[in-house]
Formats: sequence, structure tokens, C-alpha cells
Amino acid sequence: MSHHLPSRRQFLATTSTAAAAGLTVPYWMTSQSARAAEGSKNDRPLVGCIGTGDRWKGGLVGGIRRHGDIVAVCDVDRKHAEQGREKAGGKADIYEDYRKLLDRDDIEVVSIVTPDHWHSKIAIDAMKAGKDIYCEKPLTLTIDEGKLICKVLEDTNRVFQVGTQQRTEMNKRFLTAIAMIRDGRIGKVKKVTCAIGGAPTGGPFEPMPVPPELNWDMWLGQAPMVDYTEKRVHYEFRWWYEYSGGKMTDWGAHHVDIASWALGADDTGPVSVEGTAKHPNIPNGYNTATEFMVNCKYADDVELVIRHDTENGITFEGEDGTFFVSRGSLTGKPVDDLKDKPLPEDAIVKLYGGVPTSHMANFFDCVKSRKQPISDVFSHHRAMTTCHLANIAIRLGRKIEWDPEAETIVGDSEALSMQSRPQRKGYEIVA
Repeated sequence: MSHHLPSRRQFLATTSTAAAAGLTVPYWMTSQSARAAEGSKNDRPLVGCIGTGDRWKGGLVGGIRRHGDIVAVCDVDRKHAEQGREKAGGKADIYEDYRKLLDRDDIEVVSIVTPDHWHSKIAIDAMKAGKDIYCEKPLTLTIDEGKLICKVLEDTNRVFQVGTQQRTEMNKRFLTAIAMIRDGRIGKVKKVTCAIGGAPTGGPFEPMPVPPELNWDMWLGQAPMVDYTEKRVHYEFRWWYEYSGGKMTDWGAHHVDIASWALGADDTGPVSVEGTAKHPNIPNGYNTATEFMVNCKYADDVELVIRHDTENGITFEGEDGTFFVSRGSLTGKPVDDLKDKPLPEDAIVKLYGGVPTSHMANFFDCVKSRKQPISDVFSHHRAMTTCHLANIAIRLGRKIEWDPEAETIVGDSEALSMQSRPQRKGYEIVA
């Protein structure tokens, strides 16, 4: 599939259709009407939360409740769903099947906080159901999933925020770093290095009985049917290539996104990707790369390096200087020089498109304004494409040529076939 995608600057969302009245019967548990239970005001969207595990409970639920009213929660793990219901105020309806939640006309917004291999299908179904979406990163399992999501977003004109919070919330360090690049503080950028850490090893893991509260078939979704082990689910899914891309997509979704933004590559990508890696060879064990060194070349000769070692963060090297940025620091001579020669007062405001807010506040503001959020789908898709290409290159052990205009791998049929993955019957992604 080849589809020319607009940049976030070219995409204009339109006004959504007003939410219809009425409730559907929940999948396996009901409560009183959540709008009445929550005392919702007309200007607070009704929200359905799909996936209520540790990431959702750990921070997102509070942000959602500040701006909207949670009327439904959904999880294939009944314990997670029940815990999520309590975190949401104790009155939301519970579902096991996300499609039943999407059938509700009163729900205007959904959050998607599931394992990575479920993001695309749920997001596409949600957009087609007329919902605005907040989805955790990484948005996709494959390159072609990203292309499909972009196409459906164009067709449906929904508001869609990706959970790459470094664009908003991390003490403005990353925004300051990009503003420095834009202001020419290190001259032309020659090289960017993203250090994202390596993945653990583990296994072999013995098959286990499926817990009675877990719908294992639905948890697997598009992935192959295998015996259950607790080391495949919840947080550990990240280290299985069947469900994720390891650290390359887990942390790469953050740092490669910032690097792409700084390089002005939000609507393009590299022309070649190559690298080396170590992959575990453990039967029924973690199988994503534990160590890696990847080099991505752009048409203007800028080099983007993705590596597992050195301090987690991003190093920008330009003709006139070098500096480092992470969630905890912003260092280097160009940073020190800000004391005597600060950035223009409006540098970050211009970059951000306004005064920076929290990631969730930005999303709900855009739900009202119908503008695209700061972490939009189109730019995220491009950053994730670089990460997916990196995984393809290190799994095949050879250089990959990429056409960023046509969005396709060139001259390598085996690598081209890895832009998508086989999908188990009944769980295919349909745009």
C-alpha cells in the first residue's frame, strides 16, 4: 500500500458530530448511568478507557478525570478492569470486549492503554466509531499499520493524541533543546544520537494455566496462538517481538520522536538504515534485541544513531557545538551560553504553538478546538517508521534502503514483507 500522507501542519480536523443519546448494555457488568453517577457537566466529554493496567492506573487516569468523565472501562483481564473501575470513581460500566464500549453513542473520547499489538486495531475501530482518541506509545507494531492509521484519520477527521509526553511535560528540557536547534545555537546539525537502553533476557518460561480472569485468546489478538505464561503479559510483553519491538520502539518512540522533530523530519524519514544487534535465542523466552547500534542516514547527510549503551538521552552534534538532553538534564556549552544569551522569550511558545500545558490538557483542549495535538499521529508514524526500519535491519543483518516519499523499502523483497505481519484470523486490522 502506498499513500501520500500530509504533515501535521497540513492536516486540519473538522468539527465532530454531536454525541447521540442512549446507552448500550455492558458486556458482563452494569452500573447506573455513568453520566448521572459522575455528575458530568455538558462541557466535560464522556470517556471510555480501553486497557486499565499499571500504566493507566499509574498516572493517566488522574489526567483523564481532570478533563472528562469516565463512564466505562474495558480490559481482557477482569482484575485490571475491576481495579480500573475503582480508580475511575467506582461507578463506570465494565466491559471485556472493547467493541461493546465503542458501540456506545454517548462516549465521545477513548483512551487506549493496551499492549502495543492491539493499539492499531482498536484505534482504527474507534475512529470509525466517531471517537476522539488518546493512545499510548508506540502507536504501531508495523510500518503498514501506521500508514493505515494515518489514512483512517484523514478520512474521519478525529482528534488523536499519542502518549509521547516528552513533547509537553518533561520540565520543558526537550522543548528547550529543539528551540536551541531552531535558533541555530549549534549551527547545522550533523549527527543525533539516541541512547535508549537495552532489553533484558529471560526464559525459557514454562507454560502455565490461563488465569480464570484473563481472556487469553483476546489478549493475543492478531499475534500467534501460544501457551500462556505470565511473562508474556502485562509489563513483560515489551520483550516479545510478537507483541512489541523491544527497547527500539518502547524508548525509541520517545527519543527518536524528539530527534525527528528537531531535524524537521516530522513528515519524512531516512533513506537508509543499517546496524548490528544481539538477539536472544532462547526457546519460549524474551526475543527482542538486548544490544544494538543502528545508523540512519538522511538525504541531507544528517546521521541519526540509535544505540543501547551510554547514558539514556539525546546528543545533538552540530557544526558549532554539541549538547545533551534527557529527562533529567540539559548540558553542554551551548546550554551554558544561554545564561548570557538566552533564547527569545517566545521561542518555546512558537515551537509549541502556544503556552505548553500537560499532555492530557493539550489533548482535551484539542478535543474542544478540533486542532491536532502536539503529539500528532502523522509525525509519530514517521518516527515509528524509523524505529521499525531499525528493527528490520538488525533482524536481517543488512542495510535497508527506504523511500520516504513512497514510504516503502526498496530493492529487498524479504525486508519489504516485514513492513507488515501475518494477523491471526478473527483479529485482522481492517481500515
